[in-house]
Amino acid sequence: VQLQASGGGLVRAGGSLRLSCAVSGSPFSTYAMGWFRQAPGKSREFVAAISASGGTIYYLDSVKGRFAISRDNAKNAVVLEMNSVKPEDTAVYYCAARLVLSSDYDRHPAYKWWGQGTQVTVSS
Repeated sequence: VQLQASGGGLVRAGGSLRLSCAVSGSPFSTYAMGWFRQAPGKSREFVAAISASGGTIYYLDSVKGRFAISRDNAKNAVVLEMNSVKPEDTAVYYCAARLVLSSDYDRHPAYKWWGQGTQVTVSS
């Protein structure tokens, strides 16, 4: 399974950004997907996750109501819509895949496949 994240960039606080993760190599519809982020000097942090069917979604508390994760199984892609961004959202964002979404959805070791990361910088 190969994951390719894109869409990062520089955005002003209060603005919006759309991250996309293209998945290839295996049937995309069988994988649960997640987004994580890592700021300089900090550990990798869970942001959002979506089950294979799209019926179950989880968010980090601090992004609830601002970010939205979705998946398009026809296009083999998962999207993270980021709205009302804040300077503290600045980080490298990674998409990740796993076979089954379970109670450890927010733990990065539970995800088997990872994309290369895309930088998001929010200016104040």
